Amino acid sequence: MHILFLSDNFPPEVNAPASRTHEHCRAWVRAGHQVTVLTCAPNFPQGKLFDGYRNALWQEERIDGIRVVRVWSYISANEGLGRRVLDYMSYMVTATLGSLFVRQVDVVVGSSPQFFAAVAGWAVGACKRVPFVFELRDIWPESIKAVGAMKDSWIIRALEALELFLYRRAARIISVTHSFRRTLAGRGIDAGKIDVVTNGVDTAQYSPRPKDRELERDLGLEGCFVAGYIGTHGMAHGLETLLHAAQRLQQRADGRDVRFLLLGDGACKSDLKSLAAGLHLTNVAFADTVAKSQVPRWWSLLDVSIIHLRRTELFKTVIPSKLFECMGMGIPVLHGVAGESAEIVQREDVGRTFEPESVDQLVQSLMMLHDDQALLARLRANGPSAAARYDRSALAASMLSSLEQAAAAHARRREAA
Repeated sequence: MHILFLSDNFPPEVNAPASRTHEHCRAWVRAGHQVTVLTCAPNFPQGKLFDGYRNALWQEERIDGIRVVRVWSYISANEGLGRRVLDYMSYMVTATLGSLFVRQVDVVVGSSPQFFAAVAGWAVGACKRVPFVFELRDIWPESIKAVGAMKDSWIIRALEALELFLYRRAARIISVTHSFRRTLAGRGIDAGKIDVVTNGVDTAQYSPRPKDRELERDLGLEGCFVAGYIGTHGMAHGLETLLHAAQRLQQRADGRDVRFLLLGDGACKSDLKSLAAGLHLTNVAFADTVAKSQVPRWWSLLDVSIIHLRRTELFKTVIPSKLFECMGMGIPVLHGVAGESAEIVQREDVGRTFEPESVDQLVQSLMMLHDDQALLARLRANGPSAAARYDRSALAASMLSSLEQAAAAHARRREAA
């Protein structure tokens, strides 16, 4: 089977969509399938081309047996709604046109976010007369309203109408959470065509390891209890909560050995650094995004990992992918996300939950793990065994089964016609 996958994020970018797509496609190639990923030149999240790449009409390379085709797009940093939408829409157009030169496709997958990649997936499927599968990683455009990037308007309503059109036209929908599946079913989408394939972790790459002593020394973290956030610094993440918690602990005698490490980039990073300077924080270190191969080194520095999203109803339906990487690394989690993902943390006993945007609860939970070494050790030990239940290779096989079902159903309809 030849799978055409449309996603505007792919390695060497290191965000969650890039990692999930790469790890799934790699598994499908190993299973004997042909996979083409149609993406753009790597530039996320700073809007700067990675070394060795050009923003050209067409570039090809092979990554782990995957044919990767990169098309031109308008490049923008992950900030400013207007420019980002132009970025997304330019990819939609060039990916659709570029797909005309990818031959003998059996199924096309369009992945969100961002939403316009799914629009391109539908258009490509229609042009090639092959099934379109919608990989639903975010309820968009609802997420735009959730972070306050845009208020309800005729534009939002038009996008929501297009969203429903895509759900209905998709041969199958691959949802990353059970909550998304329930939401779509409640909006009249046939639940029978929605499969759930959660995010997961490549347990071969993310496994327990001792602290990287060289990196620890370079960052001045020796002898410290390190609480870290690794990921995008965006509007949805509400990372100012972490900085206000750092301020509280800087003022406490029993919290003076605690250090906060924030690794990544995004629309809010400069504002966060300004806030940290304004609060005179000496217990917070910022670091820029590193190559994917280096990320486990940084994870190893953490005694606890903080996962946080703003307090909205929509975010109760999401499961941050970094939760599974923390499990694999054996890093206890302080989880400031309500809903389905909090239930996983509690069920697997891999961390402690706190109310999103609650500085008091974050400080209380952090100091609980700081002071209780037996609890910390238990949570650390539970992580890898829990991660095995979310192994990326098994999840890739589950998604592949859905794609095969879509292709087989399409073939049967063509034969019947």
